[in-house]
Amino acid sequence: MEIIGQAVLGEVTGELIKPIFDGVKKAASFDEILKQVRSILKLIGPTVHQIKQLSGERDRPKGESEKQLIQLYEEGEKLIQKYYRAHWLINKWKYEGKVNAFYKSLLLFFQFGMPLEQLKTNMESLALRQSQLKSGAGEVSGQIGFLGSGGCYARKPPDFTVGLDVPLREVKELLFKESVVVVSAPGGCGKTTLVQKLCQDPDVKGKFKDNIFFVTVSKVPNIKLMVRKLFEHNHSRVPEFQNDQDAIIQLEQLLKKQAEKAPVLLVLDDVWGGPDIRVEPEFPLQKFEFKIPECRILVTSRYKFPGFGCAYKLDLLHGEEAMELFRHSAFPTDGDFTLDEDFDEDLVKEIVKRCGGFPLVLQVVARSLCGLPVEIWKSRLLEWLEGQSILESGEGLLDCLQSSLASLNDKLKECFMDLGSFPEDKKIPVTALIDMWAELYKLDKNGVHAISRLIKLSLQNLLNLVVTRKGTAEVEGCYDDAFVLQHDLLRELAIRQISQEPMEERKRLILDLSGNKLPDWWTEEKQPCIKARLLSISTDEMFSSSWCDMQAPEVEVLILNFQTRESNYTLPEFMKRMDKLKVLVLTNYGFSIPELTNFSVLGSLSSLKRIRLERVSIPALCNTMVELKNLEKITLVMCKINQAFNCSAIQMPVMLPNLKEINIDSCNDLVGLPEWLCDLVQLRKLSISNCHKPSTLPEGMGRLGNLEVLRLHACTKLVGLPDSIASLHNLTCLDISGCFRMRELPKQMGELCRLRKLYMRRCSRLRELPPSIMRIKQLKVICDTEKAHLWEDHNFTNLMIDETTDLDWLV
Repeated sequence: MEIIGQAVLGEVTGELIKPIFDGVKKAASFDEILKQVRSILKLIGPTVHQIKQLSGERDRPKGESEKQLIQLYEEGEKLIQKYYRAHWLINKWKYEGKVNAFYKSLLLFFQFGMPLEQLKTNMESLALRQSQLKSGAGEVSGQIGFLGSGGCYARKPPDFTVGLDVPLREVKELLFKESVVVVSAPGGCGKTTLVQKLCQDPDVKGKFKDNIFFVTVSKVPNIKLMVRKLFEHNHSRVPEFQNDQDAIIQLEQLLKKQAEKAPVLLVLDDVWGGPDIRVEPEFPLQKFEFKIPECRILVTSRYKFPGFGCAYKLDLLHGEEAMELFRHSAFPTDGDFTLDEDFDEDLVKEIVKRCGGFPLVLQVVARSLCGLPVEIWKSRLLEWLEGQSILESGEGLLDCLQSSLASLNDKLKECFMDLGSFPEDKKIPVTALIDMWAELYKLDKNGVHAISRLIKLSLQNLLNLVVTRKGTAEVEGCYDDAFVLQHDLLRELAIRQISQEPMEERKRLILDLSGNKLPDWWTEEKQPCIKARLLSISTDEMFSSSWCDMQAPEVEVLILNFQTRESNYTLPEFMKRMDKLKVLVLTNYGFSIPELTNFSVLGSLSSLKRIRLERVSIPALCNTMVELKNLEKITLVMCKINQAFNCSAIQMPVMLPNLKEINIDSCNDLVGLPEWLCDLVQLRKLSISNCHKPSTLPEGMGRLGNLEVLRLHACTKLVGLPDSIASLHNLTCLDISGCFRMRELPKQMGELCRLRKLYMRRCSRLRELPPSIMRIKQLKVICDTEKAHLWEDHNFTNLMIDETTDLDWLV
């Protein structure tokens, strides 16, 4: 063990020698000596931890030099903590002599206790052995095994863990029932620690006995080496592997043989993969699903691997669990430290809240603050509140989260970065992302490819994709009730990635404004040239709506997120010069619903194709006469629109000659659809949902000859459809679900020769069907049990019974 420990120490010698021996000449002042001591302790800390861990795992005594190193490290840590806890200058002065003496002890140890030449020899020996191991040549010695390269034992988990008791029980239950279990979570959430604890669990050890094998796969897997280690671990002769496939076949035979003695548990830790991950070579996880009755495979990964095994998602820490882990790392319980009264609970809770429940973040931040005066804690919190990234709190934290992005293909990475355009802790409407990506990346306009990318990011645990109301996403191209939720730290990571580029070269410019405080460059007479294609501006209630000018001629997507106490919200004048603007997404996150002013600026945007407005009042269109010649899609969510629609003087076909899609959701002041809407002859999709006042539709609906989708979802007072609907010969999808006051369908429904899907759940007052509807070939009907008999009485067979219950009409 002495040789092993010296070899481990050798790994850090190159870093230690220079600061130690150069420091003898440079460390003239106490501050410099203190800095040297802290640097040395930071460097040797991981080595001390590894020596302790290896000694505990192998039950072997530590060498003399290792004991001295551990003793020095622990003594130094306590000394530095006591120095920083001393609040008064006179108390700090008492420790200066002790720190100086400790510094000399460090120098003596590395000069005589662990001579440089001996360290260099051990380093060279270790490097040679590791090189042989990586190339697959030579014998694997027991010493290398202690360094984590030979044996396939699960490492001992940390002595202190939080929040893993329930996941441990749940994963254990799955493992005893399922042949394959995949534990997924973002980096730094404790997946490896969880499975390490599982391997030490008495029930697991009792079932699998000595047949528990733990292998770390990592980002760059070496399958032949991995299988070789498993053979050597079992003291079996290592066969020659022709290729990776042959190695996997040989492994299956080995596990079959082992399963004759006791059930087998193979842990594959830190597996990277998925169809959109750039990993070379890709790890063929599917080939490890062996058909061995007594074999279990347990996988940890940042990716969910749908369709492979049973999935288990490890959640972040919350509340008291997060606080407990933080306090354990921030306030050592060595018996001689009492929490200072200045460290009030509110301060600690606020810092813990900023860590977002990530175990790695909690530990790194806590260690970075451990032993420091309360003033530094308060200063650090203020820096975070003022915008400095918490990701800069410690080494390894940023790298851990960034590694989740580094392997994404370019298309997915671009989409992930776009999510930072929306405010923290807010739901991101999927329809807004569909609009953005249809123009930025030329994805299909119905959203299929956009949804596909969101699902792929969800599988990487980089976001949560949720549907708030069931039964809506089933209608083709309808994602009104689908949202994306993203953790604050992941949003911060996206913004940090964006900010690494010079502002003039950024593809996205994201501005989060506080009050009227603008970036310096925005108020300068000569502004930088902004080439961003996406511009996002978020303002709070204190913003005065007094916009400064901005030159952003390349912007194609403009996102305005705002809160306001005022009765109106003014669109910025600089929009007039955005000649390439194609998408406008405007969302009010405040309580009141302000009226949009300066609406006429939209008339200058000749390239504008898509508008999405949420929680605003739209002015009377007859007062603005804005012509949007190229506008193709309008989405209005929880808006006040009645005054805009009740203007008979407007020539809508002139204003919106190319409009193809209208989506109106939860606009409670909408009394009825205006007759002029029927003159928008280019319209292909009309969706009215959760609007509870309209009772009829305009008779002129039949003039919408190009209409393909008509969605009247949860329009609770709608009593029927106009007879002219029979003229919609291009209609393929009709949704009247939730229209429970509708009594009958038009008699000439059979004229809808291209109708393919009819959704009619919760149409409780519908008593009969027009006989003509049975003439529609290839029609599929989705209804509930209550109305299924209406179709069964006509021997209609293409019927899908959907008992999904929702309360859309109450929302």
